[in-house]
Amino acid sequence: MTGARSRLLVWSVILAALLSGCTPAVGLHEAATIAPVTSSPAPAPSSTPPAAAAGATPAPVATSGPEPPTLPTPSAAPTPPPAPRPFALNLYQEGDFVPQYTFDWCVAASIQIAHNLIDATGGTTWSDPTQQGNLWEMARARSSDSFNGANPFGWAEVLTQSGMGPYGVVSIADYGAALRTAARAITDTGRPVGLVMWSGRHAWVMSGFESLGDPRQFPDFSVTGVRVQDPLYPYGSGQWGPSPPPNSLLTPEQLATQFVVREPRRWSSNLPAGYLLVLPLPA
Repeated sequence: MTGARSRLLVWSVILAALLSGCTPAVGLHEAATIAPVTSSPAPAPSSTPPAAAAGATPAPVATSGPEPPTLPTPSAAPTPPPAPRPFALNLYQEGDFVPQYTFDWCVAASIQIAHNLIDATGGTTWSDPTQQGNLWEMARARSSDSFNGANPFGWAEVLTQSGMGPYGVVSIADYGAALRTAARAITDTGRPVGLVMWSGRHAWVMSGFESLGDPRQFPDFSVTGVRVQDPLYPYGSGQWGPSPPPNSLLTPEQLATQFVVREPRRWSSNLPAGYLLVLPLPA
């Protein structure tokens, strides 16, 4: 029994040692405060972005706003019209002037001058006194109520029938308009204008002009100078003044001392009183 009791005591000591090695080193009160660790499954992916969660401030979302209004493209400033510039036209060449060989033949001499101005070659200059007399007879035969002379209608007819036409007679009440009409006719046709001077008693030729503005570009151009041929040069008139030399450039004011309104009593016609022109017409 003594040996058995001894072995039992040895085993008891061994068993106590084994049990003490397996006991956790915590007290019972500590074990009660530790929550068991449990593994929770991973949250399922959500289609709602985190910013949309309850209580969360949504993050700004970029959105496309309305298209800005299309502003009209500013148009270019209009180009100002060109300012009128000085303009000049002169048909005269040396040798074109012809004097009247009698005090009655001013119309015939003006016809010869007109021919020379139109014929720029100078090869067939009209200046013969016999020819001038024949032209006067032709103009007189085509004139009516002319006090046995040649009037503007006969003048225009001879110009036309001699191959320089067509020509016509016009009466213009306003002086400035008459000058513009004459200048425009020279520009458009390249032919001279007849001026009925001294209230219907004399004939000059307007061979050119100067103006502010080209008549082809500026309808309201103004005539600043008139080129004239007075076949009575160098005699002139005691009543109307001296004859200007050939190819003189007169101001409108100078011309107005001798180019005046036609006196209706001088010869009758259906034209109203005004400034008379023997005017080249478009062919």
